[in-house]
Amino acid sequence: MQILHAVSPNEAKGFDTQELRNNFLVEQNFVANTIHLVYTHYDRVIIGGAMPVEEALTLPTYDNLKADYFFERREAGIINVGGDGQIEVDGTTHDLSKLDCLYIGKGSQKVVFKSIEATNPAQFFILSAPAHHAYPVRKMPKEEASPVALGSLETSNERTIYKYIHRDGIQSCQVVMGLTVLNKGSVWNTMPSHVHDRRMEAYLYFDVPEAHRVFHYMGQPQQTRHLLVANHQAIVSPPWSIHSGCGTTNYSFIWGMAGENLDFTDMDFSAIADLR
Repeated sequence: MQILHAVSPNEAKGFDTQELRNNFLVEQNFVANTIHLVYTHYDRVIIGGAMPVEEALTLPTYDNLKADYFFERREAGIINVGGDGQIEVDGTTHDLSKLDCLYIGKGSQKVVFKSIEATNPAQFFILSAPAHHAYPVRKMPKEEASPVALGSLETSNERTIYKYIHRDGIQSCQVVMGLTVLNKGSVWNTMPSHVHDRRMEAYLYFDVPEAHRVFHYMGQPQQTRHLLVANHQAIVSPPWSIHSGCGTTNYSFIWGMAGENLDFTDMDFSAIADLR
């Protein structure tokens, strides 16, 4: 399991492009027949992907967790961004189509990822955080995720937000998770920018055409930087950093958080005119 150490805003000010990418960008999340995870030192969150193709993939026990099994002291939200798949949790099978979400709670011991068709494999994005209480495993299809239409074409941010794991949705200890789909003609996400010093956040960009990119803006509001992000790449966003993006075409992204609270609206906004 790859490890990303925490970086302070003062340290990040001196990073060049490659150092920014090394510390905040996860370039490969989906590798055929592989579970690829990254352990971050931001709220001990683990992110990554599972992509079963010809074979089922069993979630291993990682030595650096010092646990008898992955979910001994953890929980996770998982969203499928690929073809139809299944996740088996302790013998119970859950079918997940594209954009369906599964929450797995503390104490779950055996987790297996499967694809229905090898020619169109499932791609499961995983966000896991430490847990203090055992909440039940629960699936939520995208149709039940309380979709909310926001933005407008005039500001290039007409989009639909799906909220899965949050205070009024699937219950968790500290994971908050959902996704945003931008309409054709819209390219901006998360404007005005914000930070939330009480929790970290991660973005997985998907449905980005091969020839296109998303400019992901990070850094303190008065010290912004950017990263060029391709399809299925993920950003690890520290609590002190903004997290906004603008694409060369429309796209979608998963947002996942962990930290102090479960309030989706916990954001400290920065006016666009105040950004530097």
